[in-house]
Amino acid sequence: MEYLNFELPIKELMDQYQTCSLVGEESGVDVKLACSQIEDKIIDKKKEIYGNLTPWQRVQLSRHPDRPYALDHIKGIADKGSFLELHGDRNFADDPAMVGGLATLDGHKVMIIGTQKGRTTKERQHRRFGMPNPEGYRKALRLMKLAEKFHIPVITLVDTPGAYPGLEAEERGQGEAIARNIFEMVQLKTPIFTYIIGEGASGGALGIGVGNKVYMLENTWYTVIAPESCSSILWRNWDHKEDAANALNLTPKDALREKFIDGIIEEPLGGAHYDPETTYLNLKSSILQNIKAFAKFTGQELETQRQEKFIAMGQFKG
Repeated sequence: MEYLNFELPIKELMDQYQTCSLVGEESGVDVKLACSQIEDKIIDKKKEIYGNLTPWQRVQLSRHPDRPYALDHIKGIADKGSFLELHGDRNFADDPAMVGGLATLDGHKVMIIGTQKGRTTKERQHRRFGMPNPEGYRKALRLMKLAEKFHIPVITLVDTPGAYPGLEAEERGQGEAIARNIFEMVQLKTPIFTYIIGEGASGGALGIGVGNKVYMLENTWYTVIAPESCSSILWRNWDHKEDAANALNLTPKDALREKFIDGIIEEPLGGAHYDPETTYLNLKSSILQNIKAFAKFTGQELETQRQEKFIAMGQFKG
């Protein structure tokens, strides 16, 4: 388990607990009471730290290297052996930063699409840290259109620091690909349910984020720009990233207050990486509830509801 800077007090207590347990095993002395007291301290410290997270700390948690990624969530929520990954945009290439395919959730057929990061250095480079190229967004749109053809709900899992900013991506029409996805998604005549499972930055997230319902996991963020990028634009360096995080209103509570999202999915104390299975159950429960709630909507009703949802966002003055 890796610990972030603000989690170091928890690490110290965890080290004490491991030492206590080891001493008991090696010496044969009954240390259950001492270990139990340390466990209580760990729980209290977690509640203290995670109950008062700053926006920047929540950004850090969303990037935790042990946090479940899209493929982990898919494996955790899909019926065993049911996920069939589909590849390619039928135009240029297959983008490993965007994954998707058919699956079943308790027997319900769904199309699941998500941005995927990597665990190892080699995989992170291969998947470009979860930053899709244009062919990634075009693959996602192809899968959405396929789902629409067979009246299958679309589930999108967003975890990206943004669309890939490389020269080759711009040459192949990055902006057009994202805009096309937004344009097509607001007209899709099948349910779309979007979940921010990690980072949700800029058009990179919105390219698969136009849903009938949009949710955020508890320790995620969703806004127009990453705090570091905002700091570099306004202050010409990254030193003010915490100030930027505070000003961007990027936390789930901020997004829910502004009605950008429809709800917050609870995570285990400390984050999804502490107990992934519970996180998967919470996510799956929300998806199944939405599938049942939207099952009787016609294609036109789904399109209208989705458009009205996004048109209503923001404040306008005459």
